[in-house]
Amino acid sequence: MAAGHAHKSHKTQYIIVFVVLAALTVLELMIPGLDTVYAYKAAGLVGLAVAKAFVVAYFYMHLNEERAWLKFIAAIPCVAALYAVGLILEAMYR
Repeated sequence: MAAGHAHKSHKTQYIIVFVVLAALTVLELMIPGLDTVYAYKAAGLVGLAVAKAFVVAYFYMHLNEERAWLKFIAAIPCVAALYAVGLILEAMYR
């Protein structure tokens, strides 16, 4: 660490992230017990998993402290995955 730079504590932020991840996990545990269509359950679980992955990447991998162009580069695989899902769904319902 360079001289003259004070260490910034992330303790409060990490506690908040822990609570958010715990809440998302509780929601994940509640979804299988819902009385709804299987596709909605699967979509809900996938959505929560993506949300948890985003929270982990954004805070624990410190993407929130990066420049905008690096965030854009990190978002490219997400856009590619959405495109792939769109192609798969289109092929399934053709």
